[in-house]
Amino acid sequence: IMNAFGLILIGLILLCTTTTCSLQCNHLPLQQRKVIENSLRLLDKMGKKFPQQCLREKMSFRFPEQVLKPRQKETVKMAIEEIFQHIFYIFSKNLTLAAWDGTALEQFQNGLYQQIEQLEACVIKKKTYYFRSKEVNRLKLKKYFQKIDCFLKEKQHNLCSWEISRAEMRRCLQLIDKVIRRL
Repeated sequence: IMNAFGLILIGLILLCTTTTCSLQCNHLPLQQRKVIENSLRLLDKMGKKFPQQCLREKMSFRFPEQVLKPRQKETVKMAIEEIFQHIFYIFSKNLTLAAWDGTALEQFQNGLYQQIEQLEACVIKKKTYYFRSKEVNRLKLKKYFQKIDCFLKEKQHNLCSWEISRAEMRRCLQLIDKVIRRL
């Protein structure tokens, strides 16, 4: 009798966790919007107004917007996950000259990290399809973020290069927000 009860209990636990996971995934767009709103607020809080002396160094990185325009929602979610990973990577190194509010920066990084974790949990099953069909988009994203990374290195991660990158990430998150609102 105990074995049957144990199996029923395990079955119920599994059912509850998969239901919870799928509920979390169903609310993902709403959650992402909150995270992006919060991230944008934190990006503003991290630094002051854009420094005038940095205006002449401004650069156009040209975000590959077509990456966020596929027909399948899953593909969009995976592209967003990848973008978050790139942003997290950029904002995790050589920040000494950025002169930003440390607490806001940490909260920004934590928010991105949690979002990456949740996106990974929700889209993991369909990843192999995505990687085969969207390799071109992945390369475009990689190239875009490499351009930002190289720009930072070229400028030796100085204040202006970080401020320009922060403004670019702001634009990037605003684009994602527009896409999520349509999902």
